Amino acid sequence: MKSSWWPPVVAAVLSTLTFLLAKTSLTDDAFITLDYAKNLAVHGEWALIHGHPANTATSPLHVALLGFVTLLTRVSGAAHPVFALGLVNAGVSAVFGWAWARMRLPIFATLLGIVLVLLNPLLLSALGLEVLLIATALILLVSFADRPVWFGIIAGLAVLTRLDLAVFVVLIGAVAPALRRKPLPVLGLFLLVALPWLVFSWWYFGSAVPDTLVIKQLQQTFGGHGFFRTGLDMALHGDEISVLSFAPALFGVLALLGWLATRRRESLPFFALGLGGIAYYGVYSLLNVPPYHWYYVPPILALGMAGAGIAAYWRVPVRAVATAVMVLLVLGYAPAFARSVPWASPPFFGNWASAVDYAKVGRELGKRVGTEAVGAPGEIGTLAYFCDCAIVDGFSDPGLLGPQIRERIDRAGPITGWLLRLNYSRFDWDRRPIPLTYQMAYAPGPGPWQVYSAAKGVGHFTLMPIR
Repeated sequence: MKSSWWPPVVAAVLSTLTFLLAKTSLTDDAFITLDYAKNLAVHGEWALIHGHPANTATSPLHVALLGFVTLLTRVSGAAHPVFALGLVNAGVSAVFGWAWARMRLPIFATLLGIVLVLLNPLLLSALGLEVLLIATALILLVSFADRPVWFGIIAGLAVLTRLDLAVFVVLIGAVAPALRRKPLPVLGLFLLVALPWLVFSWWYFGSAVPDTLVIKQLQQTFGGHGFFRTGLDMALHGDEISVLSFAPALFGVLALLGWLATRRRESLPFFALGLGGIAYYGVYSLLNVPPYHWYYVPPILALGMAGAGIAAYWRVPVRAVATAVMVLLVLGYAPAFARSVPWASPPFFGNWASAVDYAKVGRELGKRVGTEAVGAPGEIGTLAYFCDCAIVDGFSDPGLLGPQIRERIDRAGPITGWLLRLNYSRFDWDRRPIPLTYQMAYAPGPGPWQVYSAAKGVGHFTLMPIR
């Protein structure tokens, strides 16, 4: 029996249920995306805080979708980006399920591909970011690897989801015979979709690449461990939830080795998808970015889905093993769901305060500072969302980024340095930072504006005037 109507329904229902579980525990970076969506819907601005355009939204397509749905769902003039996020997640997940259904794989492979993504605790800990859109873009690339026109369009949308998804576009495009025979339509449509935004961003904001690339590369790694080492530690030596969250990647690697033994041409795009996951992990290791948990989501998704797709062409006994793997993984994920409902914090969490505590502090902060500018304490997304005030750091104020960008260029090699200088050739180096009236600070332990974090314990925030 082949897949038909049920994958989109199952995917949308699972996505809705998991969103209801996680919506009160979104990570701080998710709220950065929601801040952009709110300002886009309410003020027509590409900005984290009202009145100050910025270029720190990593996923332009995700912000645009959220902003559009937020605009459509405004009630009495009030915007509700979190509600819009739930709708977008359900819709994107339905497309995700439809892409699996289109390939007409055996039921076990389709269900395996859906479950390994939508129930993964690591992905659910990053809801609000573009994680579901990434999964959907990747499986659409595989599903339409036989259709040059549609592949070109999807490739452009994938790059607008995240620029680094170009790794998957190149690898899948290189192995698909239908795409190699007609490269010009693929390239032309890709450029038609992706280039307008990239050119506009370069011309208007001074950078085609979001400024988060520079911000994240200059941040300190945690405990001296970089992206590569931390990922291996989480996969091999972490707690049960961590190991099981990374398990789809291991399953995908084993499937890639199995593919090399059989070389089934029908599953070649899935093989390229898995290779893309490995290449993605390698690129991020070379970039040496801090090991934020959501950075591991794309390679895990890619390898997990590749494993499911490759397994579809195996013999019946091996299919039974793959199905058993899926069941064991879902059972292993159960402790992540056996928390307070809805979650007070997701399984993977590193912020200084829970989203609920941040919301309380943010509302009180807005009343205290009014229209005055306040320096962010180091995390900005949730505070900015709930205070609706001029809270400032490099994510909201491009005027602070000039020295960081120059430092990154100075530390780069000849080729990377040239690319960075080209990317920032229209950057406004003379832009002054927003003048601050207050500075907010975080410290561990009890105190005013006391908060709690599952990762940091009890802490507090203070607000100090700047003289």
